[in-house]
Amino acid sequence: MVLTVAMAGMCSSSWAEEQEAMAVRLGAVTVLGKQQNAQLLPGSVSVVSEDTIEQIHPRSTEDVLRRVPGVYVKGEEENAVVVNVGVRGLPAGDFKTLVLEDGVPIQPGIFVGNSRYYNPRVQRLDGAEVLKGAASLRYGPNTIGGVINYQSKTPADGVTITGRAGSWNTFSSTVELGGSTPAGDAHFGVIATYLESDGFMDKGVETTDVMVKTGTAIGENQFVGVKFLYYETDANISYRGLFPDAYRAGELFNPAPDDWFLTERRALDINHEWQINSDLTLQTIVFWSEMSREYWRFQLDSDSPTTVNADGFRVWNFSDEVQGNNRAFERYGLDSRLTINHGLFGMGNEAELGVRVMTEEMEDQTIRADRATPRNPNQTLLRNRLDSADSLAFFGQNRFEITDEFAVTAGLRVEAYEQKRDDLRSPGSADRFSNTEFMPGIGATYQLGPLAQVFGSVYRAFAPPLVGSVVGADTPPTKAETSINLELGVRGGDERLSYELTAFQMDFSNQVDPGVSNIRDPNEGSALIQGVEAAVGYAFDIGFRVDGNVTWIPTAEFGEDRPGDALKGNRLPYSPEWTANVSLGYEHTRYQAALLLNVVDEVFGDGMNVRDFTTEETGTWGGLISSYYTIDLTGRYAVRDNLHVFGAIKNVTDEQYIAGLRQGIYVGPERSFELGATYTF
Repeated sequence: MVLTVAMAGMCSSSWAEEQEAMAVRLGAVTVLGKQQNAQLLPGSVSVVSEDTIEQIHPRSTEDVLRRVPGVYVKGEEENAVVVNVGVRGLPAGDFKTLVLEDGVPIQPGIFVGNSRYYNPRVQRLDGAEVLKGAASLRYGPNTIGGVINYQSKTPADGVTITGRAGSWNTFSSTVELGGSTPAGDAHFGVIATYLESDGFMDKGVETTDVMVKTGTAIGENQFVGVKFLYYETDANISYRGLFPDAYRAGELFNPAPDDWFLTERRALDINHEWQINSDLTLQTIVFWSEMSREYWRFQLDSDSPTTVNADGFRVWNFSDEVQGNNRAFERYGLDSRLTINHGLFGMGNEAELGVRVMTEEMEDQTIRADRATPRNPNQTLLRNRLDSADSLAFFGQNRFEITDEFAVTAGLRVEAYEQKRDDLRSPGSADRFSNTEFMPGIGATYQLGPLAQVFGSVYRAFAPPLVGSVVGADTPPTKAETSINLELGVRGGDERLSYELTAFQMDFSNQVDPGVSNIRDPNEGSALIQGVEAAVGYAFDIGFRVDGNVTWIPTAEFGEDRPGDALKGNRLPYSPEWTANVSLGYEHTRYQAALLLNVVDEVFGDGMNVRDFTTEETGTWGGLISSYYTIDLTGRYAVRDNLHVFGAIKNVTDEQYIAGLRQGIYVGPERSFELGATYTF
């Protein structure tokens, strides 16, 4: 998906700069385009830069997203093999935010399946962009919370090797290899990472991640970039968590030591950019990916699902039966858009016209195995079905520069899709559901002065239901999950100061119960989210820089009773009222250090807002999760220009906290240490 925003009225000097940069982009498409284009968008914009990523020494993308206002992370384990992120009060794990990498959708299923099963490895990323407001309509469905776009690195010429070692016998190595032609018009790069760890709470993980990028200029005004990805992870993780007595005693054993979550993914993107002239740019990307997720879980003993271990703690009691919930995804598509600078109505205009076609498939199997031969795909097949979806989208918008200070952007996205389910054990049993959604949006920006710009927008957003909600359901829904989103904010800054303050509202007419995989009623219910988010940064002369953000969401409530799941006025689960992040960084000559604070308010684990943990033997737990904070300390020293050493202490105060609930308590990682070095040849 091509997401670069072109500058209106591009002059000849910027055209030359664009050509100079073209040779090294390698298809790393952004949702903002050049940095200054954030000021053209009538919506909230957050950018986590490469410098910030180096400063925080992230274990995963979750650490990166914690630095963004409005984002709440519900952790499951420290490497974020499975990711749960909520934006602006949307329940974490109930992903209604579109996730891209270099402009291409990476969630395994948008129309057909779960969005949590894949998370890019942070070692090959050099930035992240989070875009909210009406401008997010340009990129697809699932934009109720906006768009997250991860930016992959383009390796510099030469070889760079990075090694890390840390707590829980964690070791990782990354090799970056880059080369370009003498003229700089073609480039090739590889980044390969290997990670192994015993894991916090003995939740071991082994990951291999390889990215290959290449690109070349074609003549003076065209560029082609190609990126290939291979990813494989074996993780000893599960839905199971600790019971409250073990958590209160500080126990840190793996509650499901024989469960495994196995993923493998391949992806290919081909990006073409054609600068037809200074007023016309055509960008097209073709994308393909396939992914498998095998989840092998030991089933509970039906007669006695729990027992007491030798230490006197309540634990899960497993039988010898193993169940594999295995899914295989495939997606391919094309996105093309034309950007036009024109002078309609005697004013500066930038128009964008786009089309996207996409097909998704998910083969969903349930397999019964046993302790003697676990993870055996050739045993009893309990379920075998194929969910698929074809979608066609059109998008158009125009930015009217009414005055030098005031601009209005109006757009419309039309998304038509058909979902289908085939029971592969009963050929000819396919069922279908089709739908078309119209998503208009309008926004404006007004430059009050050199340090202040007011922006605002209103748009209609939607998230498509899963196939199982609309095919074969007793009461299939007549419409998708939709909301009317509004925001109003002010932003600005100079060389030292940057700030943004935004008020927002999401008004759902058909909100899906968070934590429930299917829409179970044609019009499940309304919900309302209202809040304010703020971010500020300031650089001092003496090498210090302070950055902080805070989000306050006083309203995140159900609009009516939902029998057995929620009551009118109850707070949405995993939607904290307050979150805050502060970083104090110092940089001088060869030294760099940072102190990072993350604060999360209390959250409910379910829509009934029960306060005591339900401790059910089946199903998802509820309960009130207490607020918590963590402090990280990081540092880096340049021994030579080509040799850097670094280290980090995560959770310096060794705070004990609950990161989330599933079938038990997910414990937040204890204090941990990391040391590493980077050498460039």
